Amino acid sequence: MSAAVANVDIDALKQRLRATWMAGDYDRFSRFMESSAVEFLDRVAIPPGASLLDVACGSGQLALVAARRGVRVTGVDIAENSIRAARERAQAEALPAQFDEGDAEALPYPDASFDVVASLFGAIFAPRPDLVAQELVRVCRPGGMIAMANWTKTGFIGQMFALVSKFIAPAGMPAPVLWGDESMVRERLGSAIADFRLTRVMYRFDYPFSPAGVVDFFRDYYGPTNRAFAALTAHDQEALHADLVALWRAHNQGALETRTTVDAEYLQVVAIRSKP
Repeated sequence: MSAAVANVDIDALKQRLRATWMAGDYDRFSRFMESSAVEFLDRVAIPPGASLLDVACGSGQLALVAARRGVRVTGVDIAENSIRAARERAQAEALPAQFDEGDAEALPYPDASFDVVASLFGAIFAPRPDLVAQELVRVCRPGGMIAMANWTKTGFIGQMFALVSKFIAPAGMPAPVLWGDESMVRERLGSAIADFRLTRVMYRFDYPFSPAGVVDFFRDYYGPTNRAFAALTAHDQEALHADLVALWRAHNQGALETRTTVDAEYLQVVAIRSKP
């Protein structure tokens, strides 16, 4: 744990983080990322009937895809509105999925409860990664799998985080992209893991609007970006908007200004928990 996090009021920090993730509309935002959940599940190959915990599940972009495949799904997230949306989506499809409000640093489940414990670009944002790692291991059964998708520092999203941090001073928390470093993942999950399979993967963002439209979409619906803009003066909002548009435009592989296609690197983590 960083000294900065150790010295803050953790309850107040959690309230700010909860408010951040409840800002915007993550359910709407995540609909454009469901392809990443499908690709992730295809690679980690969770069999039907297995029990899965999706940590920092949002509105269910990973959990609901798994439930459609016959996996026994539980999702947990700090944001009440995301959990409500996930429950409504599961009910609309008559999927037997459970969604609970809870904290990745103190998961509300007994030891060794799940065959698979997964997190898709979610648990990396909790402020105390050592506690997150302990909890991921604790609720995974011996011989079970911990699977994560974590943005890397050098990838596109890492670059975007670095750009935003020029305008918004980090809160002293460890950078989320440290979860995208292979050595850090090994250190955090530690000796409880019998086997690591760490692979760098490209996720393709594909939006049917311009780079400027993408920035506006993030600003309106993605909580951290929404709150970042809200904390700035009008002048700095304009500057941040211009810098983000330039970043998306520089990486855009779309043939037309009206479509934005960007590849973003992440680290896929598959870790098998040791048996006694």
